Order: sequence, then C-alpha cells, then structure tokens
Amino acid sequence: MTPPQHSTTPQHNLGSGFGAHSTAADVLRGIDLSGKLAVVTGGYSGLGLETTRALASAGARVVVPARRPETAREALAGISGAEVDTLDLGDLESVASFAERFLATGRDVDLMINNAGVMACPETRVGPGWEAQFATNHLGHYALVNRLWPAIARGGARVVSVSSAGHRLSGIRWDDVHFEKDYDKWQAYGQAKTANALFALQLDALGRDSGVRAFSLHPGGILTPLQRHLPTEEMVALGWIDADGNPLHTSFKTPEAGAATSVWAATSPQLEGMGGVYCEDCDIAEPVQGDPASNGSGVRAHATDPEQAARLWALSAELTGVDAFSVAAGR
Repeated sequence: MTPPQHSTTPQHNLGSGFGAHSTAADVLRGIDLSGKLAVVTGGYSGLGLETTRALASAGARVVVPARRPETAREALAGISGAEVDTLDLGDLESVASFAERFLATGRDVDLMINNAGVMACPETRVGPGWEAQFATNHLGHYALVNRLWPAIARGGARVVSVSSAGHRLSGIRWDDVHFEKDYDKWQAYGQAKTANALFALQLDALGRDSGVRAFSLHPGGILTPLQRHLPTEEMVALGWIDADGNPLHTSFKTPEAGAATSVWAATSPQLEGMGGVYCEDCDIAEPVQGDPASNGSGVRAHATDPEQAARLWALSAELTGVDAFSVAAGR
C-alpha cells in the first residue's frame, strides 16, 4: 500500500514551551473543547483516567470504551460528560460491536486517544492464538480506528496512539510477530509499542486527505496499574521502587503530568497542520542519538520508518480483515 505523497512533519522539537512536568491542565489552559467528542480507550485507570478528567474539564464529551465497564463507571463517577461502553480490545467481535453501537448514534469523533494497553504480561494468547500485547495494544486499536473511520473522518479527528520509550526494546519481528517461539515479555512489549508508533505514522499518511492527523507518544515513566503484571521483586531489581513500594526514580511523573503529552497531541493548536510524528514531554521528540539502547529521550528510527509503517498496516489488515482505506478505494 503506497500512502499519498505529502510533505512530512519534521521529527524535531517545536519548542512548545511545555516540558516533562507540565500537566494535562497546563496544556489545556485556554482551550475550549465544548461540543467536541473524544474517545479514550482505557480512560478509567491510570493515565487514561487523568486524560478523561482533563478533556471533560475543558468541555469535551468523553466516551470511554472499557473491558470492565462497571469498574469504569465507578472510577468516572462525578466526571461530568464521561460515558462508558463495553469494549475488549483483545476480542475483534467486541471491537466490531462497540463500533457498530457508536456509529449508530450518528456522532462524529473529534479526538481519538488509543490509551489502553498491557505491559510485560506472562505469555498469553488471544483470538486465533495471537500474542496478547501485540493483539491488544496494536491490533485491537487498529481495528477500532478502522471501524470508527466514518465518524473519525467526519470529525476531522486527531488520533493519538500512546506508545512508549519501550519501543526501543524491539522493532517489528516480521518473521514471528506473535512470538510463537522464544517468548520474551519485554521484547513483546517493545514490539507492541513500536507498532503503536508505526500505526500513527501510516494512519497520518492515509488519513490526512480527510483532515485526520495522527500522532504517537511516550507519556513518560509513571507508576500506574499498567505495572500490574510485574512482581514487586522485579520492579525493585529494575530500580523503580524500594522494598516498601516507594518510587526511587526522581524522573517518574505524576499521572497528571503523564497524561499531558496525550492531551497536548490531541488538542494543541501548535500542531495544527502537522502529524505522523512521535512526541514526548509535550513536544515532538528528537531522533535518538548515540547508543539507541541507552536510557534517555528520543525515538528510534525503526519506529519512524514509513516503509515499515506501510508494511505493518498491510499485515494488520490481513490479520483483522479490516481496512477502511481499501474499502474507500474500492480495492
């Protein structure tokens, strides 16, 4: 699949004026989202909850598709403008059902934030035997956006894909994307986060003629329920927490700061007319310099490669049986 030819947004800092400690409220100051509709997957826990709260406080209606809808309703109680529906990203029938229900309402999507995900889980298979992190973090969101495409296109939405610095751990394992041999939970997580970035890159190329722009991002290091599959001993060994569960890294963000880059990418007027880039700390990230395995900021080349992005899109279409652009083109 060859994307339309357009000038691309440079993968370099804008000098946004925000930073690692800016909060979602900071980046939304002066922005009125009244009359806008946002869809935030996983928008009832961790960063997603803060994202929902911030968008709703700026006037948006926020639809939160949730695998645990009752838990979501409890978490979102008191947030005016938030609504919950059922969605399991690891189940393509559930994705299709949610999309069908949403499209039947006739509403447009203005902001789409693909926030839900799993991290470093034990080897788990979903659907037809797919590796759970790739299936949930990437394929479920791929299918969701493609099925919601009529509403996304009508809204001229910004689509935001929450990736991670974990993308540095692995590119796409083209010969074994489902880790049918030698499963490694961190490699699988890294592949899924690379897929999140490549998805946004290709969606931006395909969707910009419809006024849809897409971004990916690293929210920063934040201790949230995302770490639920990690034993305390492993997080202690990684140097994240002490034996009593207290954070050790001064670089850990609060959830309010962790949600800021998603919200900035979804709403900032500084990004008007831009797209297809990986962001961090409320700005466009720089390409990684030096040792790509080292800690620090920036995005690796394998997560910003247009050829790999197009290849991943084609594979995702084959696996899920969904491709809004193939239908649109009559292919």
